[in-house]
Amino acid sequence: MIDLTIADGVAEIVLNAPERLNSLNVQDLADLTAAYAEAEAAGVRALVLRGEGRAFCAGRDISGVDPRDDDVIGYLEGKVQPLLERMSAFPAPTFAVAHGACLGVGLGLLIATDVVYVAEGAKIGSPFANLGATLDSGGHALFFERLGAHRTLDLIYTGRLMSGSEAVAAGLFSQVFPDAEVAERTRQAALAASTGATAAFVASKQLIAALRDQRQGLWASMADENRAQAALCDTEDYREGFAAFQQKRRPVFRGA
Repeated sequence: MIDLTIADGVAEIVLNAPERLNSLNVQDLADLTAAYAEAEAAGVRALVLRGEGRAFCAGRDISGVDPRDDDVIGYLEGKVQPLLERMSAFPAPTFAVAHGACLGVGLGLLIATDVVYVAEGAKIGSPFANLGATLDSGGHALFFERLGAHRTLDLIYTGRLMSGSEAVAAGLFSQVFPDAEVAERTRQAALAASTGATAAFVASKQLIAALRDQRQGLWASMADENRAQAALCDTEDYREGFAAFQQKRRPVFRGA
């Protein structure tokens, strides 16, 4: 079950199937896609994704899957990847709360989110060693980029799961907090972002995506920065930011 609430310009999407550690089936993926579409249509200025219960998301719900006729390409390429691409391109800052198991597709949901705050007790890694399967949902790219080849393959071969503290220390995600605090800290960060110059934040989000996906060099990225800055000059928030600085007051941004 996927729940969506919107308040004060911030959407909160909740994976709400704690009895199965929020593992995702095909219908859940469709519902999650619909929740992001609804939040986008509502014009929210920030979004929080979290899981109910003991885990963020333990991955794909394989309880009823028969590997002899499993349509893996249909699930991963047809359902999961389009969702993750949609999440990554969401036109506002996005935040996720990572606690408990964050595995498989659950790890992919975190990869597709802008900022991830992690509970100390989170479990992050590749649990597939005992399934005869391989890491999916972008996990190879994340681990290789941040950990290098040797540490990535060590995690995959052994199935060892990193704690939240270890994952943040390794540069996988942003900040680590005590388990009891991480959800509220994430909400606070999302609310603060929602009152900021969100058009400028989205410009930075797009610049980072180009560096990640197109492997841009310094000068190509700088040229894109120049064009993004020029486009922001025509926004109300740009003018408000300059006016507030010159008048020595706090800016009031409207996301436009």
